[in-house]
Amino acid sequence: MYKNLPIFEKTYELILWLYPLINKFPKSQRFVLGQQIETAALEILKGVIYANQERYKTPVLSKISVELDILRILIRLSHDLKFIGIRQYQFGAEKINEIGKMLGGWLKSQRN
Repeated sequence: MYKNLPIFEKTYELILWLYPLINKFPKSQRFVLGQQIETAALEILKGVIYANQERYKTPVLSKISVELDILRILIRLSHDLKFIGIRQYQFGAEKINEIGKMLGGWLKSQRN
């Protein structure tokens, strides 16, 4: 399946980390900001699956890149609003950056 795809594994791990974190958001934001974070993360995961199946991957990979940027901003907003602590923010940012590097490499290989 997708277990051989490192970017899939990293994204899946990020989602597993995000869900319990979002459940700790204030109830008023769990279904607003929390839902947006979940949606962005799941769109990235779905995009990786689509890109792996597509012959022309660049458009799908570009869309994933935009979703990753959105997720990065939403996580930062969560920190700025004090819904997550600095260590959680740092961990999430590191995971997102790691996925971003993998995605950048994949995009670069497709453009060459």
